[in-house]
Amino acid sequence: MCGRLNIQGKQLVQMVMDFLEHDVYPPPDIADDYNLAPTQSVSVLRLNDEGSLECRPMRWWLTPSWSPGPSARFQTFNARIETAASSKAFGAPFARQRCVVPISGYYEWTSKAGQKVPFFIRGQGEQGLWLAGIWDAWQPRGVPQDEPLYSFALLTSAARGGLGALHPRQPLILDGAGTRQWLDAERQTSVLVEQYAGRLPISLRLDPVSSWVNNARHKGERCHQAIGPPELIASDDQHGARSLLQEGG
Repeated sequence: MCGRLNIQGKQLVQMVMDFLEHDVYPPPDIADDYNLAPTQSVSVLRLNDEGSLECRPMRWWLTPSWSPGPSARFQTFNARIETAASSKAFGAPFARQRCVVPISGYYEWTSKAGQKVPFFIRGQGEQGLWLAGIWDAWQPRGVPQDEPLYSFALLTSAARGGLGALHPRQPLILDGAGTRQWLDAERQTSVLVEQYAGRLPISLRLDPVSSWVNNARHKGERCHQAIGPPELIASDDQHGARSLLQEGG
C-alpha cells in the first residue's frame, strides 16, 4: 500500500532534469508537499502524443477515460502489478500509458501495541525515488474543447525483505534503467510484471517519524523528521534485500 507521499521540490526538479539529460526551460514546477495524499496533484513524467518526455501535473486517483467522471467510490490510486493487465480500469493504461512519479519518499504505517506507527521511507542516500505508474485522460462527453483531466495510479507489488514488516505491499520502485524501460510503450506488460514485480533495485532508509504525519492536513517538515534511529533495507544487489540493519551497526 502507498497512500502518502513526500515531495521536496528542489530535489525533484534536479532529479527530473538529470534524467532528461538536457536543460529544460522552463524547469519543471514541482512544489513542496511533505504529506501529499490521494486526490491531490503530483508532477508525473510521461511520453506525450509526440513521443517526447514531459513532466506534467496529474491527479493521484486514476479516472478511466470511459468512466462517468471523477469519483472516490473505488480506490483507484493504487494498482496491483499482478492484476493490472486484466483490470477494466487499469488494463489499457498499463498497456500503453505508463508514467513514472518522482518523489522524495513515502510513508508507511505499522501497528505496535494497538497504535499506528509511521515511518518515512526514502533512498539510502540523498537521491529521490522513481515510482512506476499508469495514467489516463478523462474528458466530459460532448465537451471536447475542455482540457482533459489527467490522473494516475501507482503500481504496487508484494513487499520485499524488511518492507514486509511494515506492510505486505510496496510501491513499485524503479532505478534509472528500469524507469526508461517502464516508459517504453512497446514493452509488453507480461515482461514488465516478470522484471519488476517484487523487486527492490535501490537500498532504502526507514526513519520512524511522529504521528503528526497521520493527519493529511499537516504539511510541515515535521512530517518527515526522524524521532528515532533509522533502519536500512538492502537492495536486491546487496544480499537480496534480506538484511534489515541498524545504520552504523
